[in-house]
Amino acid sequence: MNMRKNFDISAYLVVGPENTLGRPVADIIRAAVENGFTCLQIRSKTASARELIALCREAADVLRELGKSDEVVLLVNDRLDVALAAREAGIKVDGIHVGQSDIPAAVCRKYLGEEAVIGLSARTNELLDYVRHADTSAIDYFGAGPLHETPTKKDCGRDAEGHVITRSFAELTELHRISPVPVVVGGGVKARDLPALRKTGVDGFFVVSAVAGADDPAAAARELVKTWQSAPRS
Repeated sequence: MNMRKNFDISAYLVVGPENTLGRPVADIIRAAVENGFTCLQIRSKTASARELIALCREAADVLRELGKSDEVVLLVNDRLDVALAAREAGIKVDGIHVGQSDIPAAVCRKYLGEEAVIGLSARTNELLDYVRHADTSAIDYFGAGPLHETPTKKDCGRDAEGHVITRSFAELTELHRISPVPVVVGGGVKARDLPALRKTGVDGFFVVSAVAGADDPAAAARELVKTWQSAPRS
């Protein structure tokens, strides 16, 4: 299955061991996927390369057990070395998500191949101008945000006064209009945000704590997916 032709970023979970309140990452992934999540990103700023590879294996095992290996995209955040090492170990990693200061998307494309899914965090400052002129030949989607200030993303862009730059729904509507690739939006997203977010026309939402930090991750995932799917598009 060529996931690049078949990926779905409508309900996108970003997760690592520091986000799960001490619960196994695989359990959170299972709860999300069983309740409709369509994309997974393994992200940790504290785990070693070997730990990240092990997390990729756990995630891939969950997807295989659920019969979702060819439906749910499995990505690694930032770490091209981890994605390559996981693949070398026979783990089905579908691609990578990189930020503006990470390895260039074109380099990721060279090493991961034409069928890999590659996402890029859109530049926070001058977002619309950046997207309007960005070279998107090596990427498949943009990640944008934050919608709200959030403790899970401490490296958010800031304005000249040091305030976190958040995204308005009007700005996201324009972003969807001008972007040549799909757009997924996150950053403190809650279920109550999803009707307005879907109305902007963007292709999906991403969350960390709304599922991984929930008392009942399965119920939280179910509510998010149901709310998104039932909300009218623009």
